[in-house]
Amino acid sequence: MSRVKCPGGLIARQAPQAKVRNGPHADIEERPAPMRPAISRRTLLAAAATTLLNACVSVELGQDQPAQTWRDLHDPGHAQRLGAPLVPALLVQALPADAIADTASIAYSRRPHEYAFYQLASWTERPVRLVPRLLQRRLQQRGVAGAVGQLGDPMRADWLLSIALESLYHDVSVEPGQGRLAMVAELFDRRQRLRVARHRIQAQAPAASADSGGGAEAMSQALAQAFDALLPWLEQTLQQALAAATPARGSAPP
Repeated sequence: MSRVKCPGGLIARQAPQAKVRNGPHADIEERPAPMRPAISRRTLLAAAATTLLNACVSVELGQDQPAQTWRDLHDPGHAQRLGAPLVPALLVQALPADAIADTASIAYSRRPHEYAFYQLASWTERPVRLVPRLLQRRLQQRGVAGAVGQLGDPMRADWLLSIALESLYHDVSVEPGQGRLAMVAELFDRRQRLRVARHRIQAQAPAASADSGGGAEAMSQALAQAFDALLPWLEQTLQQALAAATPARGSAPP
């Protein structure tokens, strides 16, 4: 909350422009995704002056701001380890994500294709950066490859798995809502510079409450479901690619 110098030299705290509602959605700020019409500079200046004057009259000195809450996106799933790795090494790459997954703000939606953000709750880390690392841990736990790293790590690998988050939000169209996630995975053979396969995954999990805490946990459960679906696809695709690259028995090597 910033301080404002009012006429007469008095100092008052300026109230935030966003309105916080009471009740089960008290920590929600409505910020719809669709763009608004352009507003002239003169109109903006007039509105700003009006806001400052109103702040001098109506703001109560000493009023505290509600505390900000930080939510963790995590992978609550577990993978049973393979008997032997399928490939010596595998790299994971994060591709550019949708805007609602490339921000620390936690998105929610009341209507299809319309999103807003929780005002008093944020992710501890942007999902576009965190999800590839969580996937790396799941792959290491599964033992898909002898070594799993992020693209840019000092390791050599013939296989690259790219991940792009298409959506990650709390669907509250029917309360308490659901955590929804969509991602696209692509497997590349770096030796041949070839995309081997592409797979789109959608997952959803029910929320226990219609707030940022319930939404964050539901989205984490949806992420675990997405990883559960991704691993079998990746393993099957790797096995098929390796089999296709192996010369047929009895044939001469190239």
